[in-house]
Amino acid sequence: MNHGSPTPAVPTTEQVHADHQHDIGPAGQTYDLRFIDAMVQHHKGALLMSEFVFDSGSPGVGAFAKEIWDAQTQEIKAMGQWRKAWYPEAPIYPIAYLPGGDPNSMGDLTRMSTGQIAAMQMLNSTPSRTSRVNWFLENMLYHHGGALVMAHDALKKSTNPTIIRLSRNIIFSQRLEMLRIRQMLRFNGLDKPAYYQYDPFF
Repeated sequence: MNHGSPTPAVPTTEQVHADHQHDIGPAGQTYDLRFIDAMVQHHKGALLMSEFVFDSGSPGVGAFAKEIWDAQTQEIKAMGQWRKAWYPEAPIYPIAYLPGGDPNSMGDLTRMSTGQIAAMQMLNSTPSRTSRVNWFLENMLYHHGGALVMAHDALKKSTNPTIIRLSRNIIFSQRLEMLRIRQMLRFNGLDKPAYYQYDPFF
C-alpha cells in the first residue's frame, strides 16, 4: 500500500469538491486538533448513513453497516480521549482553521459552522425505503473516499505517531471496504466511473 499523497492526474469535479470540503488547513501545532474534530464529524456522518440500512433485509448490507457503525464509534471514542489529553484548553465544540490565521495558535481557530459540519458528514440526502440500500452503498463509497483524502493530508502534515497510525489504518481499512462496496453495487447492477475516483488515494 502506498502511504504517500498522490492526486489524480485529471481530477473529476467530484474529486475537486471532496478535496475542498475536507481541507483541514496547514500543518502546525493545532493541526491534530483540527484533524480530530473534522474526522469525528466525518465519522458521525457514517453512523447516520449506516442507521438507514440496519434492518434493510438486503443480504449482507445491514451486517456491513453495523460493522462500519461499530468501528467508527470506537474511533470517535478514541479521538475524544486524545483530544482531552492533548488539548485540555480547547473549547468543547468542534473547531476549524480560520483562513489566514496562525496554524500554531489556538486563538486563530473558529467554531466549526453548521455548513462545515454538514460538509464533513456528507449526508446530503435522505433515502426512501426502496432506494436506501443503493443510496447507502453509493454514499458510503464517496464518504470513505473523503476519509482517504483527510488521512493522506494527515500523513503529510501531522508529526504525531498516533494520528499517523490512525490515518494509515483508515487508508487500509476503508480501501478494503470500498472494494467490498463496489462488489455489492456490481451485484445490484451498478458500476459507474465515479466509483473509481478515489483509487489514486488507495
